[in-house]
Amino acid sequence: MQQIILKPALHKFRTAKEFAETFGLNADDLILTNEYIYTPCFGGLHLPAHTVFQEKYGSGEPTDAMVDAILAEAEKTGSKRVIAIGGGTIIDIAKVLAVADGERVDGLYDRMNDLSKKRELVIVPTTCGTGSEVTNIAIINRTRIGTKMGLVSDHMYADSAVLIPELLSGLPFSVFAASSIDALVHAVESSLSPKATSYTQLFGYRAIEMILRGYQVIAEKGPEARRPLLDDFLTASNYAGIAFGTAGCAAVHALSYPLGSKYHVAHGESNYAIFTGVLRNYMEIRSDGPIQELNRYLAGLLDCGTDVVYDELEKLLNHILPKKALREYGVTGGDLPAFTESVMKTQGRLMANNFVPLDADRVLKIYRELYE
Repeated sequence: MQQIILKPALHKFRTAKEFAETFGLNADDLILTNEYIYTPCFGGLHLPAHTVFQEKYGSGEPTDAMVDAILAEAEKTGSKRVIAIGGGTIIDIAKVLAVADGERVDGLYDRMNDLSKKRELVIVPTTCGTGSEVTNIAIINRTRIGTKMGLVSDHMYADSAVLIPELLSGLPFSVFAASSIDALVHAVESSLSPKATSYTQLFGYRAIEMILRGYQVIAEKGPEARRPLLDDFLTASNYAGIAFGTAGCAAVHALSYPLGSKYHVAHGESNYAIFTGVLRNYMEIRSDGPIQELNRYLAGLLDCGTDVVYDELEKLLNHILPKKALREYGVTGGDLPAFTESVMKTQGRLMANNFVPLDADRVLKIYRELYE
């Protein structure tokens, strides 16, 4: 059994300037980023690299149309290396750029098993959530077929992943909240996955501890207390990425995708809307083994009994990002069967990593419980 995947070389720098100098950013590079990130941190360096600002091609999470437009623009640059500087949207699109050679998104999905790397890839995350700087998957909202889906290839691993805590300093609290909760979900889902190993759990459990301890400080002292902890949160996100890069994510992500796709809820927030609902249903089916161990660990961090651990977890997370019922996002009762069908038809890759199998009746039950 594969124990852990550690693919990109991992670097950490104090400043953006140190990174740019060490990596020798040059005219053969394409920097994919957001202008609000690039200008304050890199603008004064007057780098000769090509720059593409994602927001000029659409807002929010990556769609097939957005990625197709950026692929067309990237082809004009003749770049040999892609530098992704940003959050999940930037990182996912950059992974596609690394394997694309003239075709568009639908064509890449059609030949997913035959992809190969066309450009060197360097990923610099600017949130503390995705962990995808160390994974080989990009999530695209395939608007032409109405769902989010993963594009996966070993050739989509970054050659280098770079952590620069300075780049998180301007992160709004709302983005910090959603992204860090996403990292927490990565750590929990990978720790419960049938593919989990002692190595992935080492990273996953440590990520859980770092995130929850940080949340406890923020709950006590307020949002500004996060600033001295940003390095810890960035590291925890990376740990969670290493964990789920091997063990995978599962039903929380699978059930969140229809919500994010139809109602444009931020990925981390849509995960939180689903998170404890899935855990509670796991417990109804099986309450021993890895989930019992996880609940004991969480109870120790939260200083509570295992019988109320999910209640106490939600109380803490609500200081960071208040949980909403699905109906508060505009979801209707009629959406729930359609969401269920979408999950069962398109998210088999994720559902294979569930702690226990969940059939369509159980998925619909979870949605209904979270609706009100």
